[in-house]
Amino acid sequence: MYLVNDKEYKCSVAIAQDIFNDKWKLGIIWHLLDGEKRYKDLFEEVCDITQKTLTVKLRDLEEKKLIKRVVFPEIPPKVVYSLTPIGEKLRPVLKEMFDWGIEYVKECGEFTNGAVCEAKLADKQ
Repeated sequence: MYLVNDKEYKCSVAIAQDIFNDKWKLGIIWHLLDGEKRYKDLFEEVCDITQKTLTVKLRDLEEKKLIKRVVFPEIPPKVVYSLTPIGEKLRPVLKEMFDWGIEYVKECGEFTNGAVCEAKLADKQ
């Protein structure tokens, strides 16, 4: 058994399924692979997300310790989001998912104009 955040799991895959149980969280993490970003930047980059949903997902990812939120004591306040070390470990996973998606399109679909998820995937070691 695995115990995470007061919840028991029988399988480690179930932990990942529980954390990434929607279409937004991996996209947010994908865009944070480029480095820290402000809320406005994430809102512009994450496709078709509402402000309310982005706020909820950012809070959830922060609670799960995948991202961190830093507030700078300025007027107006400056807030930036970035990946935590455990969040950064998703880099190779998302890179593989990105590559698989490209291969899937090659075999089962077609490329059109307007690809918007080209994050910089430089290996950060």
